[in-house]
Amino acid sequence: MKNPSAAALVREFWRLMATNDFQAVAAVLSDDFVLDWPQSNERIRGAARFCQMNQEYPAHGHWTFTIRRLVGAELEAVSEVSVTDGVQSARAISFFTVAGGKIVRIVEYWPEPYAPQANRAHLVETLD
Repeated sequence: MKNPSAAALVREFWRLMATNDFQAVAAVLSDDFVLDWPQSNERIRGAARFCQMNQEYPAHGHWTFTIRRLVGAELEAVSEVSVTDGVQSARAISFFTVAGGKIVRIVEYWPEPYAPQANRAHLVETLD
């Protein structure tokens, strides 16, 4: 049987994340899975640590994940996802690498929102 495309696997990853059963997410992660957060200079090595980190992350309620954009090929995919627990909200830009039908690596960026600059107010509009 052919392995799923990276985009299909990433869609399943976010579906599993949305269950908030973070141990279930390990089903799509390889044994040698690695997550890198370049902004904070952190690496999480292994599916078990990834699942534990998500389980222990402070939350005000059930986490929801909304895929804004997902593009990919056979072995790589990129997603833009909105994340909220009802109080905290963020966006994640995640670069996925797949091998053998599992996610082997994610490089993820969590950009901080900032106020628009006044000097271009006459040129822009607010995003919905």
